[in-house]
Amino acid sequence: MTVRVGLIVPSSNTVAEVDFYSRMPAGATLHTARMYLEEVTAHAEESMLDEHLPGALRDLATVRPDVVVFACTSAGALRGNASELELIDGIAQRTGARAISVAAAVRGAIAAHGARRVGVLTPYIRELNDRIAASLEDDGLSVAAIHGMGIVDNAEIGAVTPDQIAAFATDKFDDGGQRPELVFVSCTNFRALEARERIEHELGVPVVTSNQAVLESALEELKVR
Repeated sequence: MTVRVGLIVPSSNTVAEVDFYSRMPAGATLHTARMYLEEVTAHAEESMLDEHLPGALRDLATVRPDVVVFACTSAGALRGNASELELIDGIAQRTGARAISVAAAVRGAIAAHGARRVGVLTPYIRELNDRIAASLEDDGLSVAAIHGMGIVDNAEIGAVTPDQIAAFATDKFDDGGQRPELVFVSCTNFRALEARERIEHELGVPVVTSNQAVLESALEELKVR
């Protein structure tokens, strides 16, 4: 039996689908809906959620997905964890599918490692880094440090290479005395999944990325189904 996975991404995201396609199990198909977004700022993501998410959900519901992934980490954390729960509940009701958010999947992946003191790397500007840190801290985690590349244009975020991401991680966290228990690399439009093993090797700590965490969560749901 075919299982349909719905993927909701910002329109300018060029990475999430690639990561999903390369790791989907036999018998599962991927169906993407897009929400208009070019700049990764709080204001632009507010507009994406309020103006463009409803249409994406309407369209995606017509393929009758079994699982739906809301694949935008910063937008999931934008309005706080309670709002994210409401967002995911609304997606589930509108599509009739089990809904999964990246932000929640990341928190689950961090908890699975038993880490409490987390370092965070992002491509974002400070206003979004603050939302990511608040989301993690609301779950009782300690954010040792959060470092962003300060990129606003989402197409430019998708163009950052895995080598550049790994070098950024090493530059920010390669200090044995201050190294966190785990590093989280945020953003579904960031090629961090490809850089994950190298970062783990360089830093000697577990690494969680947005696409890795939500893929694992989606695949667990597919096993259940």
